Amino acid sequence: MVSYALRRLPSALLVLAVGSVLIFTLLRLVPGDPASVLAGADATPEALEALREELGLNGSPLGQYFSWLGGILTFDLGRSLILGGEISTLMLDALGNTLLLSVTALAIAIAVALTSSTVSVIMDRRWLNSIVTTFGTVAVAIPNFVTGALLVVLFGVVWAVLPAGGIPRKGFLDDPGITVQYLILPAVCLGLPIAAALTRFLAESLRSQLAEPYVTTARALGISRRRIILTQVLPNALPSTVTVLGMQIGHLLGGAVLVEAIFAWPGLGNLIERAISSRDYPVVQVMLLFSVVLFVIVQLATDLVNAWLDPRIRLGSQS
Repeated sequence: MVSYALRRLPSALLVLAVGSVLIFTLLRLVPGDPASVLAGADATPEALEALREELGLNGSPLGQYFSWLGGILTFDLGRSLILGGEISTLMLDALGNTLLLSVTALAIAIAVALTSSTVSVIMDRRWLNSIVTTFGTVAVAIPNFVTGALLVVLFGVVWAVLPAGGIPRKGFLDDPGITVQYLILPAVCLGLPIAAALTRFLAESLRSQLAEPYVTTARALGISRRRIILTQVLPNALPSTVTVLGMQIGHLLGGAVLVEAIFAWPGLGNLIERAISSRDYPVVQVMLLFSVVLFVIVQLATDLVNAWLDPRIRLGSQS
């Protein structure tokens, strides 16, 4: 497994390098001078020049890139000129909130997908399959902001049984019961599309595996349908589903921007939305690169899990 991970590492580093170049280049192609935008229309030439020096805009493009990259590699992310404070501090404060929301949403999505797909395939009833298919279609088709607005109206206003937004005033660790109440609506909103996509894919993968010869042999031996699915079919369907899950995590990170804005959740999505709205270019630049890093880590983790579930992947890469 270690050798397989080492073989995957060069391609991951290449993606990070290309991503950093594209992010740096695209932000430099934005119309207008970033220093003039940040300083404002009333800034004096001296203040404008000092800001350009602080942003590192006076050197050559290649020098600016390597200076920025050197700061990233030494964990010197710079300062936010609009939001205020060190960028690393802003990100660390927001990262914990986003991780809690994302992990909860992912757990909900996986639980819903595993339960609904396996139960529908084991029972094999037309009405149940129709319900699962309808759920998948509706959950994927409705955007996050519509789902979020409906959840807020129904459970935060009409019935008022859950908080409509924000986080616990005394922190997440003070009272787990209060924390769960604040988490339910944004986590469900974020996790529903992922649950729907995983459910549809896993159900089809299970049905495809049921047509394989080993299932016919197991049935001939008198093994029940439920046991065949749970002990043989499901493990064989998981590797391809894990790949889809890795792709959906990328959508989860993108959906977090909208969900955090709807529910006033102070996470990374909320931070990048505020940075883009205020044209805080140093924060935007770092946040975009951080998104690429997260995507690469997720894809690498997905490949490793697939290789662990299916040894043919590891053996095939050695040939």
